[in-house]
Amino acid sequence: MNKKTGKIYMINGPVVKAKEMTGAMMHEVVKVGKLKLTGEVIVLEGDTATIQVYEETSGLKPGEPVEGTGELLSVVLGPGLIGSVFDGIQRPLEVLRTKSGDFLQRGITAESLDFEKQWDVEVLVNENDEVKEGQIVAKVKETSAVEHRIMVPPNISGKATKVKKSGKYTIDTVLMIVKSEGEEHEVKLYQRWPVRVSRPYKERLAPSEPLVTGQRVIDTFFPISKGGAAAIPGGFGTGKTVTQHQLAKWADTDIVLYIGCGERGNEMTEVLEEFPKLMDPRSGKPLMERTILIANTSNMPVSAREASIYTGVTIAEYFRDMGYNVALMADSTSRWAEALREISGRLEEMPAEEGFPPYLSSRISEFYERAGKVKILGSEDKNGSISIIGAVSPPGGDFSEPVTTATKRFIRCFWALDKSLANARHYPSISWLDSYSEYTVELVDWLSQNVNADFPKLSKRAMSLLSEDSNLQQIIKLVGEDVLPDDQKLIVRVANILKVGYLQQSAFSDVDAFCDMHKQYEMLRIILMYYDRADNLISKGVAISEVLEEKIVNTLMRMKENVSNDKLDQFKKIEQTIGNFFDSLDEKYEKVKEVDKSS
Repeated sequence: MNKKTGKIYMINGPVVKAKEMTGAMMHEVVKVGKLKLTGEVIVLEGDTATIQVYEETSGLKPGEPVEGTGELLSVVLGPGLIGSVFDGIQRPLEVLRTKSGDFLQRGITAESLDFEKQWDVEVLVNENDEVKEGQIVAKVKETSAVEHRIMVPPNISGKATKVKKSGKYTIDTVLMIVKSEGEEHEVKLYQRWPVRVSRPYKERLAPSEPLVTGQRVIDTFFPISKGGAAAIPGGFGTGKTVTQHQLAKWADTDIVLYIGCGERGNEMTEVLEEFPKLMDPRSGKPLMERTILIANTSNMPVSAREASIYTGVTIAEYFRDMGYNVALMADSTSRWAEALREISGRLEEMPAEEGFPPYLSSRISEFYERAGKVKILGSEDKNGSISIIGAVSPPGGDFSEPVTTATKRFIRCFWALDKSLANARHYPSISWLDSYSEYTVELVDWLSQNVNADFPKLSKRAMSLLSEDSNLQQIIKLVGEDVLPDDQKLIVRVANILKVGYLQQSAFSDVDAFCDMHKQYEMLRIILMYYDRADNLISKGVAISEVLEEKIVNTLMRMKENVSNDKLDQFKKIEQTIGNFFDSLDEKYEKVKEVDKSS
């Protein structure tokens, strides 16, 4: 591709227009001005190119050169990704800091991955073997938690020649040459891939297995599948970031990719400081050994926010193609949408609702549709998945605003955070009334086979109790609880046990930060068993004060802390204690009944 040089003639914030750009292509990366700031062509009209610049443009002047690179905005995919911290266009922040100090200089560049480091490479193919696209041809132990699998790039198949033996190599080493239809293709330890182009796969699979998060409100009521897409909308202070941190730490996934997209600098600093300290519950080693961070704070150029989303999802697709399950956290897509709005305004495009561009929905759909569970290339039986969990920050917590509304069209799992729950220190503050999951029906078979066939039924019953309690709370606000009949008072009290003893979960608890699916089932079963026994006695005329015995209620409230995931047999003792309590109460009531009859 010929490189084209043009001249700046207009500067409007992050948007620059350049003339004499005939021959440039859409989404080509260009170097803008004397400082060679990184930019991307987003509009072409004749010989005029409109460029969004990924760095601060102050000081640029008309007449300065714009140099084309002949390349699309791409990411480098290879060993060295895990544990790294990148900016929105995959520049390694630690390397940039070494070069320019804490305040990054404009125009500074660095290779995304270390091209000098040598890796122990185990080559899996021999000379003259037939290889196909996506086939794993070598392995690198990148960290103690992740085996990096070197793949034949997509659209390349043929005979492997000049195959290197296992040994130590840099990522720029040519491992083999693949001969195909008279052409030769080099296979190195890394690939480059355009961020706006989805990586190919064999077949998209239906969701059938949950992404177990260990958070009861999610796993029991609003589960997400592996390869699913979910949104966490909530106003300021409702716990979006903490919820994503919990999911990153505990979710049943191989690789975690966290994108801090336009968040406040102090929040991102906290992420960068806390993540390296988090211990991976799987291995007991740092969570960073299977994590990649992309940091793009609100004081960074807005254009890079959009790029950070695509950069992140392309890296996620790369690990998916190895056969891994990847969880991608985007915090927050609202900031990304605001960047789209600002750039759209600079381009003088016709605005739609609340000033957002008319193509907001299509951009959001492009992002979320890259989630999914797929059959990977190069293997007959291996699957990989990307589960996307995007935080949304609606102004004032208004879920009817455009970004939340557009997001709901393309996700199947909606975890609505409630300000009143957060203010009451009820975490996770996911509203059980406003949230929903469309994966529930598809995961019934998995739950029946791996947990218990009754689990989905118990979940529905618990949700109906919470819904009924919500209706009763309206009456209580008007006339108080005392006017309710005993059976409705029982619903209110059991719903409170569900809210506090089941749905509330501390991220700082040594026992309850993660709750195993079998423990969730046992807790739910016992709470509903208590309700059934109590409701039966109340229907016979026993006073509610007798069934709400303090020790029994406290036992139900404290099960989550008193029973650990590896000691589920203790639930039998709790069940027996509750059973004995109700048996004695039943016996006492029958005796009173007999005395009344005889008198």
